[in-house]
Amino acid sequence: MDSQNITPQLKSNIIKAAIIFIVAFIVILIPWLYFLDSYYGMVIAKVATYFITFIKNVEVTEFLRGKDIITVGLIPANTGLSKVIETTIEIPTSNYAFNIPLSLSIMAAFYPFIKSKSIYLEAIAILVFVHFLFVFSLEGEKLTKILTVHGYEDPSTVVQIFWEFLWGFVDNMVLRFEPFLIGAYLFFMRNRERKKPDVIDQPTEAPKQHPVYRQKKSKKKRR
Repeated sequence: MDSQNITPQLKSNIIKAAIIFIVAFIVILIPWLYFLDSYYGMVIAKVATYFITFIKNVEVTEFLRGKDIITVGLIPANTGLSKVIETTIEIPTSNYAFNIPLSLSIMAAFYPFIKSKSIYLEAIAILVFVHFLFVFSLEGEKLTKILTVHGYEDPSTVVQIFWEFLWGFVDNMVLRFEPFLIGAYLFFMRNRERKKPDVIDQPTEAPKQHPVYRQKKSKKKRR
């Protein structure tokens, strides 16, 4: 009897998730393509560049936003004007922002089946961190090559391999499977509930009587 009820319920859940996914994808895709894409790409690029300036000891000279590419101008910090070598790094925003509508639509499709809605904050945090890591590793990899060639950094094979591996891994593995990873995370975490503090039942004590009242009561008994 239970197996007969599971199949219709499973079909109903699949149809419900598919409808929500299609509607959410259409609703998110239109504003995303028209204006949200460029603003999101710029925010991620600025935050990642802010952090890379501390790691690589460089300064930002310009931010130019194109349709799908953000150009960042960087120079080594604390150097004389005669030693300044300006370099520009092109950040392809479409490489890390094109999957956003698909990932958000998958998140919307899981909404009726998620018990703890805080999981969505975790999924969005993972999404943003991956995009941040892409820009951060891209700038780190390119700056390492440029600064090493011009003598601002000591040549290091280990450092170069680290940046190349980090950027290549994020670009070729994580970004391409980003919607699948978000969907898998929500699927495995869908039944997680918020932990509630355990309430220990304590035995209720009888109300204590006032000492004066107890003395009066004892006197009456003596009489």
